[in-house]
Amino acid sequence: PQGMLPPQARPPMSGPPMNAGATLPPQQYPQQMQYPQPMQHPHQAQQQRPAYMPPQSQASGAMSSLTQQMGGMNIGQQQQPPAQSPPPGAQKQQRTRRAYVSASPAPNAAPAGASGYPPVNNAAQQPQGYPGAAQTGYPSVGGPQTFVPGAQAPAPAPAPGSPYARSPGGTQMQATGQHAQYPQQMAQPAPFEPPKPRIDPNQLPTPIAVHAHDQELYGSQPYSTATKTFVPIACTEYTAIDEGNSNPRFVRLTMNNIPKNAELLKATHLPLGMVVQPLADLAATEEPIKLIDFGEEGPIRCLRCKTYINPHMTFINGGKNFVCNMCRHENDVPEDYFCNLDMVGRRLDREMRPELRCGTVEFVATKDFIARNPVAASFVFAVDVTWNAVQSGMVAQAAAAIKAALYDGAGLPAGAKVGIITYDRSVHFYSLSAQLEQAQMMVVPDILDVFVPIHEGFVVDANESRHVIEPLLDSLATMFASNHTAEPVLGAVVQVAHEALRGRGGKLFVFQSALPTFGPGSLKQRDDAKLHNTDKEKTLYEAQDAFYRDWAVKLVEEGVCCSMYMFPAAYMDAATLSQLATVTGGEVYSYSAFEGARDGRRLMADLRADVGRTYGSNAVLRIRTSDGLAVDEHYGNLFMRNHVDVELGGVTSDTAVGAMLRHDGKLDETQDVYFQ
Repeated sequence: PQGMLPPQARPPMSGPPMNAGATLPPQQYPQQMQYPQPMQHPHQAQQQRPAYMPPQSQASGAMSSLTQQMGGMNIGQQQQPPAQSPPPGAQKQQRTRRAYVSASPAPNAAPAGASGYPPVNNAAQQPQGYPGAAQTGYPSVGGPQTFVPGAQAPAPAPAPGSPYARSPGGTQMQATGQHAQYPQQMAQPAPFEPPKPRIDPNQLPTPIAVHAHDQELYGSQPYSTATKTFVPIACTEYTAIDEGNSNPRFVRLTMNNIPKNAELLKATHLPLGMVVQPLADLAATEEPIKLIDFGEEGPIRCLRCKTYINPHMTFINGGKNFVCNMCRHENDVPEDYFCNLDMVGRRLDREMRPELRCGTVEFVATKDFIARNPVAASFVFAVDVTWNAVQSGMVAQAAAAIKAALYDGAGLPAGAKVGIITYDRSVHFYSLSAQLEQAQMMVVPDILDVFVPIHEGFVVDANESRHVIEPLLDSLATMFASNHTAEPVLGAVVQVAHEALRGRGGKLFVFQSALPTFGPGSLKQRDDAKLHNTDKEKTLYEAQDAFYRDWAVKLVEEGVCCSMYMFPAAYMDAATLSQLATVTGGEVYSYSAFEGARDGRRLMADLRADVGRTYGSNAVLRIRTSDGLAVDEHYGNLFMRNHVDVELGGVTSDTAVGAMLRHDGKLDETQDVYFQ
């Protein structure tokens, strides 16, 4: 291919260096300049007529004058050899192009800096956008760069009326006679966009690696609750040493540090809350919770905020007063609880009092907190024996699971009692007295006015009546094998369970297989396919009526918790039936399209864990915080009569309550924040 010819210019003028802003006399301008020929196709090669640089008027503005000087002086560039005469016969007028090409130093080139400007050694030192400057993303042109007169000079843009004024898009120059009309500005290339940085997956923390690191850290050493560091992850197996703060198994916050005000919390876009699990099981290597009895007067509490005595309360005035760590109120110490202080202000009996040393303790409740005398829990199992339940194998598997939960493994807690109910369109009660050789069934067909027909023997000790309970469970599926009733009366079962457990408390286990469409609490089929994917679809997730919620509240008042085991083969309206569990503190287990061979083992494991874990009834929970914070909302399977107290019909070792916190003031950065 035919390349560019180097530009031809006359030798530079000799003379003293010119200062910026000076004007050369007209005779010192180069009279003729031959521009390089553009790349041409071999078949279209043509001879070119040299273009000429016309003299510029000295009446132009400062911008034009400076541009002329720089173009004529050839600032910072090495000179070219003398211009060659055009080849003979080059008569045709041809449009020329500007070009910046490599050139070797001329023999008579002016020394560096002779023009009054610092020498330009390489393209990297030239300003951005200068023809010889290296552009980001583009390779630099090796060697010195020659500035061709008429090209864009490294100076501000000329005035609009100047001959040098250019507009975007023009790339050529027309020559007419001896006066050249300068072209529009050369189109600039698109700005280089560097490739977007790619995220290295190896630098991202993975949950597996974080968990493995946390397990390795706390697997070899115990976790001290007194250290203000990150607590172990919830799934990490660790051993905690209670040294003044609660074990993370009982209380866990969503943030390691608490913002001092609401604005800072909002800027983090993180929720500020806590999860409380009051009866969580401890590890085998951890010390059990200390039980403290303060007698009839109860434990020491703050008079203002009712915070219980804890290791973070400060004793002052020689031990006569203490300052509450929650509200900073100063309280008097009772005379029977007085003790002198040591040199650092701690009580001398601190090591002998767990409430001043441990972050988690248990106090014996006084009469003010006891609604009735505590008794052993009673567990009532209510099994649906309608046609769908029998045919799917649910009745046989439920009976086997109940038997395994009562007599395999740890079994029931000591002193717990058991009762059994079956139901279809009527309710069946069983007398399980230990004096009987086999169970006796009593049927109550009047479900609109249901009652408990058995006064003695309905709830019995499982071990004492084992010889009666086991045969009943083994024959339960056979007894109702020919039952063709398809309408379970769940509402009547809830009413009779409430009557049977009144004054005792306990837990109700319901095994339901179909939508209750008969008797009290009957529901309608409302799963309309036309509502799917519409705005009205959300109504399907709301309760049909308040029947089950109202009775769930009555169960809470009697200290009864309900767990629902649902076996849906069709629409069951779980949104309505689940209120029995969500209000009383229970749980919902679902086994869709139940098959005994496939789901029987899972049902047995779930029921065994539900029956065998730690259980308490008729519980009340309140969360206290330091001044500046307040509990905004509670979450979980619970019931609240007000915005402060959480009521639970039953609480297990897996029962957890979530609380969302908010700022109701500005926190003191010099003080710690406490929760109880």
